[in-house]
Amino acid sequence: QVQLVESGGGLVQAGGSLRLSCVASGMIFGMKTMGWYRQAPGKQRTMVALISRSSSTNYADSVKGRFTISRDNAKNTVYLQMNSLKPEDTAVYYCNTVPADVTYWGQGTQVTVSS
Repeated sequence: QVQLVESGGGLVQAGGSLRLSCVASGMIFGMKTMGWYRQAPGKQRTMVALISRSSSTNYADSVKGRFTISRDNAKNTVYLQMNSLKPEDTAVYYCNTVPADVTYWGQGTQVTVSS
């Protein structure tokens, strides 16, 4: 049974930083492309960053240059370093495989950016 557990969210002022973590279990983590997704109130969940098995990365235009995704296969963990946060980054953040498996969604971690 796959489990994804996100952590690291919180309340931060605009311009601040947060580092999210997602620990995976029940999968061969190193073989998976992983992504960070977010869902703001009243909006659809969208992917903001992905990292391949070889650690190639890709980002949504809205976060490019501000967010950095990384992974530690020895710890079955994927990270999202978020800098220069904006109020529009406020959302619940989730990790999942790419493409996402609907059965893998965890509880997410809330990020709130105040102006």
